[in-house]
Amino acid sequence: MDKEILLVTKGHPFEKQPFFDVFDEMQGVGYTHVEQPAAQALFSVEEAARFDAFVLYDMPGISFHGDSGPAFAEPSDRFKRRFLELLDAGYGFVFLHHAIAGWPAWPEYAEIVGGRFLYLPGELRGVARQDSGYRHGVDHTVSVVADHPITAGLPKQFDITDELYLYEVFEEDVTPLLASNYGFAKENFYSAARVVRDGKMFDNEGWEHEPGSNLIGWCKTYGKSRIVYLQCGDDPIAYANENFQKLLSNAIDWVSHR
Repeated sequence: MDKEILLVTKGHPFEKQPFFDVFDEMQGVGYTHVEQPAAQALFSVEEAARFDAFVLYDMPGISFHGDSGPAFAEPSDRFKRRFLELLDAGYGFVFLHHAIAGWPAWPEYAEIVGGRFLYLPGELRGVARQDSGYRHGVDHTVSVVADHPITAGLPKQFDITDELYLYEVFEEDVTPLLASNYGFAKENFYSAARVVRDGKMFDNEGWEHEPGSNLIGWCKTYGKSRIVYLQCGDDPIAYANENFQKLLSNAIDWVSHR
């Protein structure tokens, strides 16, 4: 029997046709695509009854302004309650790539995902954090660090060209699945705040950031739900990587089991 997923996008640009081709060609998975903010109406136990899992490639709660920094909006209490009810009911979630930046004004969202990409310096778990870093088109080698259904059928190592993040990972709260051999240090990344606040792309002059985690994939549970985060998936080059496609298919299958 096919799995049926709710696929949610919007908030960050991406090349649509190559992205949806991945799901169109995925065996055993059907999907309904809804953009934010309309997708929020389906985040309820009643509406989700038709779905086995959610795949989020979105970035809600952020409004970008060309002449100033981004504005962060907290979700409504109703949305929070219904989201947490989904987790208590065991609905699984796969968060892809930039989805780790979603709902920056809602601290619990980072706890659900297992980390956070910060567009601006801010507080996380009561500690002041620098804005996160990004680097496009990185050729790197991924190592599988756990024998798990999500990594089943993958080689122990594989190469991929993709965007990487220097971000916050709650390593103590997640089960590591994938690690990159890239150097997660400030000199290898550009400041996110310089782009969205100052309009300076590919800039890290004077930017200070501690060395970060090399984890680019993990799983965890929250409430009764299975959660997966995959940093992979920035552009058509990454979408076309057969190991990314295998990871995504496996992740959907794993989170779909309640």
